[in-house]
Amino acid sequence: MKQLAILCLAASLAFAQDAQQKGKRLIDEAIAALGGEKFLNVQNRVELGRAYSFFQQNLSGLSVAHFYTQYVPVDASKTATALAQQEHQAFSKDEEFFNVFREEGGWEVTYRGPKPLEKDQIVRHHDSLMHNIFYILRNRLKEPGMIFEAKAGQVLDNVPVNVVDVIDSTNRVVTVYLHQTTKLPVQQAWTWRDPQTRERNDEVTRFSRYRDVDGTQWPYQTHRERNGLKIYEMFADTVLINQDLDERRFLVPGPDTRPLKNTWKDVKLGKK
Repeated sequence: MKQLAILCLAASLAFAQDAQQKGKRLIDEAIAALGGEKFLNVQNRVELGRAYSFFQQNLSGLSVAHFYTQYVPVDASKTATALAQQEHQAFSKDEEFFNVFREEGGWEVTYRGPKPLEKDQIVRHHDSLMHNIFYILRNRLKEPGMIFEAKAGQVLDNVPVNVVDVIDSTNRVVTVYLHQTTKLPVQQAWTWRDPQTRERNDEVTRFSRYRDVDGTQWPYQTHRERNGLKIYEMFADTVLINQDLDERRFLVPGPDTRPLKNTWKDVKLGKK
């Protein structure tokens, strides 16, 4: 009986090891499909498009969106908690009003000046980023304790996909669905609980309309649902990488801050 238990345990360990080896291989294939070393070494990304927000399936907001993302170096031992990127998100045509997210927090900037975002907004942004498969692949691969575990394949929207659970040392779990032919991520899913009500929330994001961006692949359409209800969509018109962005774009403006030297128009014209 004892020998049987030992054999079962050995078989279970071997199965888990095989699942992790396969999961790592699938993740490596996804990185290669996204551009390999070029994807891993992207320094910044800028996106222009249209962002839609929804409440109870009804359109509640529409705006021109200008997203600027700057990757910053973080020691691999700290990437489970520290942010490895900073963001500037402008939701108006003239980019007059925007949000800035940094490791230290988040701010809303209007004509009245900068105002710290509510704590729950910052926490939600941080959690969403830590569970984002592109952020994980770009910034968290070498993090201690990171596990990639292959699951049974599925058919998603009539497309065969490989499924991998990404599990970090803090027990965050993201399930990513990879197109069996292109190897690109087509969906991710994760679960979180409201800190006040403890209600479970199932977050699902779909990625589509991939296009080549200077040797890397990037989805031009993002669709997000929470508990089966659509909450957000982004349609990109233009995406650029490795631009010569003014560092002040990612700072919280102060009374002595000079105007930025480059706007979206400059970036769009390809100034480097």
